[in-house]
Amino acid sequence: MDQFWGDAVFLHWRIEAHAVAPFMPPGVLPDEVDGSSWVGLIGFRMAGAGLGRGLPVPYFGSFTEINVRLYSRGPDGTRGVVFVTLDASRLAVVLAARAGGIPYVWSRCTPLVRGEGGQREYGYDVVRYRRQAVSRFAVRPDTDSTADDRLSLELTARFGLHSTFAGRTIYIPNTHTPWLLHPATLTEFDDGLLGAAGLPVQGPPASVLFSPGVQTQFGRPRVVHR
Repeated sequence: MDQFWGDAVFLHWRIEAHAVAPFMPPGVLPDEVDGSSWVGLIGFRMAGAGLGRGLPVPYFGSFTEINVRLYSRGPDGTRGVVFVTLDASRLAVVLAARAGGIPYVWSRCTPLVRGEGGQREYGYDVVRYRRQAVSRFAVRPDTDSTADDRLSLELTARFGLHSTFAGRTIYIPNTHTPWLLHPATLTEFDDGLLGAAGLPVQGPPASVLFSPGVQTQFGRPRVVHR
């Protein structure tokens, strides 16, 4: 499945490994970066998703997504992410993904773009059905600078995800070119998604990043633990 992830906002907090261990699929352990585990709140615009390398699916292939994710290491040492929740604005996509074991949630997800030039801000607004949880966050990227430090790269360059399907732990590989990352300043933050996921955090995020986006492709799942 090919797709483009645009205007990506990455917010990350340090978290103890024992706090995220219950969220890991069987056989998978929390990964650690820079001495700790991490929880991420990530928003982006999905565009042009389609099966294989064919034409993108009209309408359903483009939508806004905000996910809460953790960092994982499989029994073979492969590093990936574990999605706790993924909010999306396309009901058909949510239903199809949930059937495949991916914890999507149907929400009203709206991208926020405001300002001009070096003062431009990017963010996302999320309202779940019946306002069960809401989130609103925005950042102002420093597009004159590049975030190429080890921590930024290891939190964003994750080439697959661990999940559970039919009682088995699977790994779904993902490939893409390196993110063009910019350090960013958090300009607005009012989030309920992390708490709703059972992952309350304290204070501002330790890492705030922005990327204009990458083209990416998912591969075939493989079983890593039965």
